[in-house]
Formats: sequence, structure tokens, C-alpha cells
Amino acid sequence: MLVTFAVGVRRRVHRVVDVAWGLAFAAVAVATYAMAGGGGGRVLLLTVLTAVWGLRLAGHIAWRGRGHGEDPRYERMLARAAPGDRNLYALRMVYLLQAALVWLVSLPVQAGAYVGGRPGALAAAGALLWLAGLGFEAVGDHQLARFKADPANRGRIMDRGLWSWTRHPNYFGDFCVWWGIYLVACGSVTVAAVSLVAPLTMSYLLIAGSGKRLLERHMSGRPGYAGYRARTSGFLPRPPRRVREHPRDEG
Repeated sequence: MLVTFAVGVRRRVHRVVDVAWGLAFAAVAVATYAMAGGGGGRVLLLTVLTAVWGLRLAGHIAWRGRGHGEDPRYERMLARAAPGDRNLYALRMVYLLQAALVWLVSLPVQAGAYVGGRPGALAAAGALLWLAGLGFEAVGDHQLARFKADPANRGRIMDRGLWSWTRHPNYFGDFCVWWGIYLVACGSVTVAAVSLVAPLTMSYLLIAGSGKRLLERHMSGRPGYAGYRARTSGFLPRPPRRVREHPRDEG
């Protein structure tokens, strides 16, 4: 994160931290694997699942942000800082905070690496949940990218594909990924208890923290968003509701 901070200062764009978020988890997984001396199948599985998720996310965010300036979220946040103190404020409130969150959320990866034995049924269930989550967020990201690439959709709300089942397919996918990784790591009661805070923290961030809540606040003024919100689930996927349209007054 400190290296990324230096890049952000040099480029005067702190949105690069979003790319580093996924890379940091991959780095934690690989470093833990090396420190644990390799280990058995559980350690390898945790490393692969975390690294694949982190690298895919980093690659997608880097591709999505190419050619763009600062993210509006960071612009609003940095506007609170005193003139001349924007970079130090970003270091404290963005980079170091995210570094701490990476450490906390990756606890299942770190603790699970030191549990012996081969992965069992719980780990298999976790891997399937991870796969479902990764597929959900990857497909959702692809659908949104195709929608935005069509000039005819400019100013419209994406309400097709997975986005008709939930307003946040990517956040729901992340939710499944980290609960899946937690299940893979649970090779002992101690690891399960110590690392439970990790998926709970990620769930909070996605639903009530910097994910869904902030994005919906940003989108609330967009034309058509109120109707989309009325008929589409806020998080857990389900078929869209049928919203009765009020007929226009006549005469």
C-alpha cells in the first residue's frame, strides 16, 4: 500500500488503491504459503482461491479505470482535507486503512495455512461457494461493461441479466467468495473462531460500509433509479418484483 501511495502521489490519482486492494490479498496469500512452508492441500487451495480472486479483481478495476481521472468517491473524501494536506489525508484514510482491512479480512487465509490435514466436505462446500461467487461477480462485471460500451445506453440504468436480480451482483459475488474462503480455512474450531471476524467484516463493508450504501447514495438522483430500486433486490438475488405503474391523470 505504501508503494501504491507513492504511485498515487506521483500520478495525482488515488484511485490506483482500488487496483492494489485485490493485489494485496494475492500477496498475503502467496506470502503466507511461503511462510507456512507450503503445507498440504488446504494451504494450496486457500492460496489459489485468494490469488485468483485478487488478480481478477485487480485486472478488472485497472481495465475499467484506464484513461479516467480521480474517482468521485476519493474527490469528495479528499475535499475534507486542508489544502496541502490531501496526500497525507489520503495516506491515513485510504491507504493505511485499506492495509489494515486487508490484514483483517485475510485472517482465514493466514490462520488456515497452519491447519494440517486434507480438505474435507466443509472445504469442498466452501470452494463451491467461492466458485459461485467468482462467477457471479465476473459475469456481472462483464454485463455492465458491455452495457456501458453501447452509446445507446448512455444515461440509462443497467437492469438486465444479473442486474435484474440484484442491484449489486459484484458485491454479492464478493460476499460469497469470502464466506467460501472462510469455510475452506475452517479446519479447526480455533481457526473458525479466530477468523470469523473476517467474513463478517467483509459483509459489513459490502452491505453497510463503503460498498452498497455509498454507491446507492451516488446513484439515487439518476433518472429511473427509483423504479429500478423498487423492483430489484438490494443484495440477495431474486426475481424482479412487478411494480404497478400509476396511470397518468387525465383531463
